[in-house]
Amino acid sequence: MTDNITSVGGGSRSETGVSALKGRTGAGAPAETRGRTTIADGVVAKIAGMAAREVPGIHSLGAGMARAFGAMRERVPGAGGGGAVTRGVKVEVGERQAAVDLDVVVEYGVSIVDVAGGVRTNVISAVERMTGLEVVEVNIAVDDVHLPDDEEEQTEPNEGRVR
Repeated sequence: MTDNITSVGGGSRSETGVSALKGRTGAGAPAETRGRTTIADGVVAKIAGMAAREVPGIHSLGAGMARAFGAMRERVPGAGGGGAVTRGVKVEVGERQAAVDLDVVVEYGVSIVDVAGGVRTNVISAVERMTGLEVVEVNIAVDDVHLPDDEEEQTEPNEGRVR
């Protein structure tokens, strides 16, 4: 589903200049008022997912089952591993606003409150800067804590039984 963005243009004009330009159409109208920009939900989800992953202390996004199915899907050739960016991200996009829900796994030892604050700041900044939408909320569900031992346990079975 896509929604219209009707007023993404920035710029500061005097009140008289804006009212004088409102009635203009065609070649005399400002460039930012000629047409509509439509942003799909998936675009906002990708931006939010990338911004969340940039924050130190975030191990991955997605709840347990979503991560498990995503890991299997990424190993199958041609199965489309492109969904990894939006795994654990749900967005609602309106005409001028967006809301973001994230399922995250944090690294052991980090302050979850600090990481959540960093994620909110980064996601809001990226989405608003890139889309012009106002982000009204970023809800974060911490689904798991990644322990340093987890990676060692995952690599051992892949080595095989015989050396």
